[in-house]
Amino acid sequence: MRTATTVLLIERDAKRQEELTTILTFMDWKPIRVTAEEIERALSEIETRPSFIMVGRAESGDIRAIVDAVRVRHPELPVLLLEQPGESASGGLDDDRHVSVLKYPFRQPELTEALYRAKNAGKRPANDSSEGNLELFRSLVGNSVGIRKVRQLIQQVADSSANVLILGESGTGKEVVARNLHYHSARRGPFVPVNCGAIPADLLESELFGHEKGAFTGAISARQGRFEMANGGTLFLDEIGDMSLPMQVKLLRVLQERTFERVGSNKSIKANARIIAATHRSLEELIKEGKFREDLYYRLNVFPIEMPPLRERAEDIPMLIDELITRIEHEKRSSVRFTPDAIATLCRYSWPGNVRELSNLIERLAIMYPCGVVDVADLPSKFHSAAVAAPPIPEGSPLPPSPEMPRLPYEGFDLKQHLNNLEYALIKQAMEESNGIVAHAAKRLNLRRTTLVEKLRKYGLQRRDREREEHTSA
Repeated sequence: MRTATTVLLIERDAKRQEELTTILTFMDWKPIRVTAEEIERALSEIETRPSFIMVGRAESGDIRAIVDAVRVRHPELPVLLLEQPGESASGGLDDDRHVSVLKYPFRQPELTEALYRAKNAGKRPANDSSEGNLELFRSLVGNSVGIRKVRQLIQQVADSSANVLILGESGTGKEVVARNLHYHSARRGPFVPVNCGAIPADLLESELFGHEKGAFTGAISARQGRFEMANGGTLFLDEIGDMSLPMQVKLLRVLQERTFERVGSNKSIKANARIIAATHRSLEELIKEGKFREDLYYRLNVFPIEMPPLRERAEDIPMLIDELITRIEHEKRSSVRFTPDAIATLCRYSWPGNVRELSNLIERLAIMYPCGVVDVADLPSKFHSAAVAAPPIPEGSPLPPSPEMPRLPYEGFDLKQHLNNLEYALIKQAMEESNGIVAHAAKRLNLRRTTLVEKLRKYGLQRRDREREEHTSA
């Protein structure tokens, strides 16, 4: 359970108040409706500090008064102002770093990002560019049991200084979890990643602890190590299972004594970095094989978080696809859409490369079919074995009911696009089963012929059929 789920909601429009209450409740928040006049009383009576305050339409001039009342009791409490299209919601509050503007209607990733900005305002150094990290922050989408548990564990441990060990197969998003832990914490220092498996064993000590000038051949100047770079922040030791035994001994000493020395120096430096480690290997098996120290394992494994493989949370794939497409569109690179059959095929695939493999596929298809619609036939051949043809529907029979009601994703749902994809897939199927005869396909779909012709033009299906005929005749 969350440690603090309460949200104070200020919205004078009754209809929008009901909508916001439903949305926040669906996202596992606990909204408490209050008026602008009740804000001080609500803050004094509520048992625990609310997670944030959401302000929609309030009486004219009340926004500044609301925020001032909040700041008396909670100087750093996030306040989210809802902005309508064509309106400005800032209310002259640009001087308050913990106030963020959220466009309405919003999706879960947008709410999460706005909360991040309001909560962590002023905590990052000026030279710490975190635009790319915000994208990673939004990547833990999904509604499966596994990913919800991961989000819950992140919330529980983020603000502590406990060492965290992240486990999971390659490509599941272990670094995403580590970055979320850092950016949800109160640490103001940087996030410093080190891939222990990519650095030769004889260089890893210098990489982690730094060295003095002349400490070894080639050390022409003194150099900070990653522990010093992460001072006040987080040191992420990726692929810790690949670290050599001698290096494990030195790391264990730092974790025990919280001090270290640069290579070639006897001056102790205080280690003020939180340690987050990750591995795709079984450390218990490595301990049995004598390749990993048991005492180091218990030092790192204070709070384990296990990332589930993508094949075990196939219900999250449509949401992940939507998030990845949104990211591509945000970067103004391209866009792409998928038919329901294509999405169903991707959900049946085993994904040995996990989320990283899915991300690479979406980017590749966005390049191959820019702003197009991808069907099963357009997917790489290795996915075709996952495609299972649906049994033919007898003519005149209604479409079979769905085995279960689909669940609305946390971050919202593009209903219009989903219906377009469904319409495209059914029209394409009708045309194929009618051998391209529009009149027969229109009869199957219970449409007028002229209506179907317009829809064929809309989806470019006529053009594709014409190209196929020309290619066959050639």
